[in-house]
Amino acid sequence: MGCFACFDGGKQQRREEERLASIEARAKAAEAAQKRQEQFEKSAAGRAVKAQLAAAAKQNANTNKGEPVLK
Repeated sequence: MGCFACFDGGKQQRREEERLASIEARAKAAEAAQKRQEQFEKSAAGRAVKAQLAAAAKQNANTNKGEPVLK
């Protein structure tokens, strides 16, 4: 049983390395997603979507003016 104790340290080190690699991969993925989002917002399609959402929000804000609200 004493010989197998030395293998446990390698397993823990491997887990730690995998954990750090996972954290790094998530950070890189988040950075890439942020870049894609910024590029989309700068594109014509992104500007069109933003304008469409703003128009829809403005329309929703003006929908029930003057009408009684049922409770």
